[in-house]
Amino acid sequence: MYPLIEIKTIPIEIEMKVTHSKLEHTHGTADLEISRGEGGLSIRSRPIRLQLDTFEARNSITPTAVRSVEQYAQQGQQAAYSATATYAQQGQLLLNAKVGQELITQFAADAQPKPADVGLQFLPTTGPEIDWIPGELNIRYEMDKLNFDWRINQAQFEFTPGDIEISVKQQPDVIIKYVGGPLYVPPSADPDYQPVDVQA
Repeated sequence: MYPLIEIKTIPIEIEMKVTHSKLEHTHGTADLEISRGEGGLSIRSRPIRLQLDTFEARNSITPTAVRSVEQYAQQGQQAAYSATATYAQQGQLLLNAKVGQELITQFAADAQPKPADVGLQFLPTTGPEIDWIPGELNIRYEMDKLNFDWRINQAQFEFTPGDIEISVKQQPDVIIKYVGGPLYVPPSADPDYQPVDVQA
């Protein structure tokens, strides 16, 4: 006798997608900018300076009007002082009650003309004033300069976490199928019915 029922099971179908975690590293970049600062050479020279002051030397030869007035005034004042002293000395001698030969001799000596002053002298009587400032030489040299400017971008890390995705592609199922023929009630109604022999 054959089975009348066929049972078929369909298992569940699951699809699973796994995304692994990853760490991405980006390299840092560096930019370099170079600039040049130019130096130079500078030379500054100052020659020697000679200063001559001939004012006093020229005044000793041909004095100015102001200087002439000062000199004449000084000479007059000196002559007045000398005459006053001479007259005072002579008056002091005259007060002496005894006027003798010595007093007359002294007066005669004072009355004698003095040697004439011919005014012989070396001109100019005063030399020029000489002053000088030493020369100066300054040399300044500055080398060229190189300036380095670094711009560094730091490295960056990017982390992507892992992921698990589960999807059901097929639901579980049970299929029951009847594979037998039709059932007749009573069994004798079956057109292919064959009586069963029962032997005693």
